[in-house]
Amino acid sequence: MSNAAGMRSDDAPIVIRPATDADASAWDAYVLAAPEGTFFHRFAWGRLLHEIFGLDPHPFVAERAGRIAGVLPLFHQRSLLFGRALISSPFCVEGGPLADDAAVTAALDGAALALMAELKVPVLEYRCRKASRPGWVAKRDLYATFARPLAADDDENLKAIPRKQRAVVRKTLSGTLTGDAEDGVDVLFRVYSESVRNLGTPVFPKRWFAALRQAFGGDCDVVVIRDGGEAVSAVLNFYHNGTVLPYYGGGTAAARRSGANDLLYWEVMRRASRRGCRRFDFGRSKAGTGAFAFKKNWGFEPGWLEYEYKLAPGAELPEKNPNNPKYALMISAWKKLPLPLANFLGPFLIGGLG
Repeated sequence: MSNAAGMRSDDAPIVIRPATDADASAWDAYVLAAPEGTFFHRFAWGRLLHEIFGLDPHPFVAERAGRIAGVLPLFHQRSLLFGRALISSPFCVEGGPLADDAAVTAALDGAALALMAELKVPVLEYRCRKASRPGWVAKRDLYATFARPLAADDDENLKAIPRKQRAVVRKTLSGTLTGDAEDGVDVLFRVYSESVRNLGTPVFPKRWFAALRQAFGGDCDVVVIRDGGEAVSAVLNFYHNGTVLPYYGGGTAAARRSGANDLLYWEVMRRASRRGCRRFDFGRSKAGTGAFAFKKNWGFEPGWLEYEYKLAPGAELPEKNPNNPKYALMISAWKKLPLPLANFLGPFLIGGLG
């Protein structure tokens, strides 16, 4: 490809600059067209993470011959409890640079490393599918994502579920449980907050879910399962380039007894298929957890994520996950908190965990 001066665009100089709100449309168009672009690379995350959690966005855009050749969402996270880091991207499964080629990737990496030095941040983290940077530390055995094709036909999708799990889904379909999409986030928050408190995890503020719904519009919805009119299971879903990602989900104790969680994800599959999605992404889970086993029971095979870290001299790899024995006492205590107190305290902690 050549520009007006006759220079091939891929030979033109690469310019790295901070992205602004004026870049939002072109940024998202680039993400949607990039083979490795994900929902978590979308521009709106920058505003949301700043407004709700106070994280400082530092998005970089790469240009070559007057057009976008790469993007890098990057956030400065600061916490008295959990330290400081530059992350692409917090609260997200994936991140890291999207680029036309290796030269653009290297230029974006250089900008991130320069910012790391300028801010005197001990850790730079890319949430990548595959580690590729010599000299960086890679973590390969903690998180896996689960995804597979989604058919247009309900029967085909049902048959793709292993026999025992399929029997559980069929049983819920013949029972009294009902599922539907809902506009608001009140029900989602009530169910989700109880679920994560029971796991010993701080909850997001309700306004986080409302902000996601508003920012992403039709590419974000909420599906709720009810038992006799009572909401027992719910999930907030993202939609991106034909993929559905059930992301923030949970269920009450009653949901486990009734199979509502199983019906919930079948309902998401069914609805996504009807809107034209052809890939179901079950999201990220930690190895050795119940969520990891649950997704394998549905016939999904783990795809291990290889997060990459550049550490400043003397810095240690962050271990902000519940498997860290350091947090065992805190998790045990959190599970015993009254739900209103857990919901009040959670937002003060969660900003440093993502």
